[in-house]
Amino acid sequence: MDAVELARKLQEEATCSICLDYFTDPVMTACGHNFCRTCIQTSWEKAKGKKGRRRQKGVFPCPECREMSPQRNLRPNRLLTKVAEMARQHRGLQERDLCPAHQEPIKLFCLEDQSPICVVCREAQEHREHRVLPVEEALREYKDRVKDRRERIMVEFEKVALFLAEEEQRLLRALKREEEETAMQLRNSKATLDQQRRSLDLLLLQLEDQSLREPLQMLQDMKGTLARKRNLSVQCPEVAVPAVVRTVCRVPGQRDVLRGFQEEVMPDPTSAYPYLLLYESRQRRYLSPLPEASTACGRDRFLAYPCAVGQQSFSSGRHYWEVGMNLLGDALWALGVCRDNVSRKDRVPKSPENGFWVIQLSKGKQPLSPGPTTPVTLTEPPSHIGIFLDFEAGEVSFYSVNDGSHLHTYSQAAFPGPLQPFFCLGAPKSGQMVISTVTMWVKG
Repeated sequence: MDAVELARKLQEEATCSICLDYFTDPVMTACGHNFCRTCIQTSWEKAKGKKGRRRQKGVFPCPECREMSPQRNLRPNRLLTKVAEMARQHRGLQERDLCPAHQEPIKLFCLEDQSPICVVCREAQEHREHRVLPVEEALREYKDRVKDRRERIMVEFEKVALFLAEEEQRLLRALKREEEETAMQLRNSKATLDQQRRSLDLLLLQLEDQSLREPLQMLQDMKGTLARKRNLSVQCPEVAVPAVVRTVCRVPGQRDVLRGFQEEVMPDPTSAYPYLLLYESRQRRYLSPLPEASTACGRDRFLAYPCAVGQQSFSSGRHYWEVGMNLLGDALWALGVCRDNVSRKDRVPKSPENGFWVIQLSKGKQPLSPGPTTPVTLTEPPSHIGIFLDFEAGEVSFYSVNDGSHLHTYSQAAFPGPLQPFFCLGAPKSGQMVISTVTMWVKG
């Protein structure tokens, strides 16, 4: 007998046949049957008032076998009291283990309906044609499936980890080769410059020596000196620019991972520069028409730059969004995040010290070396840029959506407070910026 059947038998033995509930103060009649004291007394009280054949006074029939039993012969059954208490506390007899429709133990699992059923349900029309398994077997099969899925996940992630490790080594080797090539170019350039310097020093010494001679002798030796000067070819060596790194970090699958944190970022029209137009393509309407002079100087509106911030404010978690760009001019744009309390009335450098973590975008301008007050500038910006904010890690990273390459990462111990997406355009007719379904440009 399995545990479920044993629990079922225990339930039957601990149940009163009158109230169909567990025994309360059980008593035994003369015929050996058990009932709750209240239940049997109530049953006999009702029998007193019924008309029928005459019975001996104080004698009543047993509700189960109908044998006559004197009322005074009810004996307490203390053992059954303990059994009933055990049945109440047995978790195998809780309501969740019984079929709600038939009050039978749930022993089967219907594979078609993916639901547990009892033996009575199995014979019903609803499940008669379905494939069923014992609950233990279905549970074992499910555990095997979970185990297989867990192993498959581990294998696939091991493959990805191995592939990423190999890709990491490949990129590091490429970067090492680039470093060695650049160093060799610099060494060759230095050797060429050293050789030319020595030749020029020698020629200079000869000229100084001849300048001390007599005029006639100096003129006689001048022909040879001028010939050596003509034969001395001073060449500028090829310039190697260490600041420009050709090897680009592209992590396969990175964009798919980042999109797991993607937000639908929307610019806030109430923060937009007065002449910054926002057009919502989904609703086909302007969000920020040119304000009147009286409303142009709102408390939250940017007045120093053609900027706007997002409606969202982030103070925890990881968040990712993408911005499309169509740059027409060479004016500087800026993109990233800013503190929610940055100055909106004054012109300040867009640097972390002032609450801005941004990259600048331009065409044709020489990149500026990042410094305490100078953001990173891209001279060949991609048409789409992804921004990833990891608030707890204190990082803001920028990626090219076009080829998946990493552009730049700001990193600090912690952010000073809530951050908002930040968008800043150049002068009029310098292009457009697209955030989600909103297009922004500066009115000319």
